[in-house]
Amino acid sequence: MTFKLTQLTLALAAAAAFSAPAAHAGTVKIAFMDPLSGAFAPIGENALRSWQYVADVANREKWAGDNTFEVTGFDNKGSPQESLTVLKSLIDQGYRYLIQGSGSGAALAIVDAVNKHNERNPGKEIIYINYGAVDPDLTNSKCSFWHFRFDANSDQKMEALTTLLEKDKHAQKVYIIGQNYAFGHQVTRAAKDYLKRKRPDIQIVGDDLHPIGQVKDFSPYVAKIKASGADTVITGNWGADLALLIKAAKDADLKANFYTYYASTKGVPTAMGAAGADRVKYVGYWNVNNDKFAGKDLVEGFKKRFNDDYTVMASYTGIHMLSKAFKEARSADPIKVAYSLEGMKDASLNGDVEMRKSDHQLQQPLYVATWVKANGKDVKFDQENTGYGWKTDAKFDTFVATQPTSCQMKRPG
Repeated sequence: MTFKLTQLTLALAAAAAFSAPAAHAGTVKIAFMDPLSGAFAPIGENALRSWQYVADVANREKWAGDNTFEVTGFDNKGSPQESLTVLKSLIDQGYRYLIQGSGSGAALAIVDAVNKHNERNPGKEIIYINYGAVDPDLTNSKCSFWHFRFDANSDQKMEALTTLLEKDKHAQKVYIIGQNYAFGHQVTRAAKDYLKRKRPDIQIVGDDLHPIGQVKDFSPYVAKIKASGADTVITGNWGADLALLIKAAKDADLKANFYTYYASTKGVPTAMGAAGADRVKYVGYWNVNNDKFAGKDLVEGFKKRFNDDYTVMASYTGIHMLSKAFKEARSADPIKVAYSLEGMKDASLNGDVEMRKSDHQLQQPLYVATWVKANGKDVKFDQENTGYGWKTDAKFDTFVATQPTSCQMKRPG
């Protein structure tokens, strides 16, 4: 009898072990894929460090219980084609979680490839965490159960940006300039549509799209802006394309105000310096110079470790919500985690956020800020050791920038 009971006990223990959830299975390997070489490498490297830094904090503070995060960088050179090659390699290496954010062209290629892989390989699904590719189509006509966007899309940002611009009586003549790919086209469309609705008196005096990552001298573009008589420039440019545009404007003594999406990203603050003071704004989901300086511990720790600025706050929201999903799902299995992320509400550094179930677009407050001299008070943190930083003009509640979605979500099984 004792022998039989012992056998039964061992059998039950073994069954329990094999059926135990994977929530406490150990290290969750996450692949970060963005430009780590070429003109946009500084942006990619800064973002990679941001995700790795927050992952280290999460591991130390056990956000995900006994799960730990390991984030490894891979270079897609900013190319959709290279992204697909790298993705295949990541799949072969067994990665189940992917982070990408620099470039909607690459993002659109990735989401299509992830959809096909997951459909053909049940049990080996991949979740795609998007922290910065903001083409609205990714959560509309191209929406995917496997894709979660932690940044605001370009229409949400334009809604917030033009809500502030609407009150700018100085703005009478607007010039739009952007990169010639999916995101650049979306910014141009949204700027025209929203200004027509909010400020029909504003004249659009120019509209340029240029090759992404190929223009080394923006002085001809700035000359056109100057000749147009524009008092305001709207641009979705990012990385070197924005830094060089701002530098050319400074060199030409262009007096126009700039309304941007990405002036707070790596390299641009140095290019602006004092010349950008009171003239350059950006719209985003966070500003460290907020009313309570939420996130200052991350900013200070990141600066101490890397001598760099922490700006990719989506890394905090992403890791925090993934951790919560692992614990709620009691598993690190992507399909269970994806269902847990759907509709999830959380408190992030910018306030209360929600991963909208209908399209997997994070709903969150947005900020508009102006480049000014740091004063140790409301502008406590500067950027890139310039002595200048971002002063919050307005924080918009989530509902202000919320957009409808045309997503027809297809869920597995």
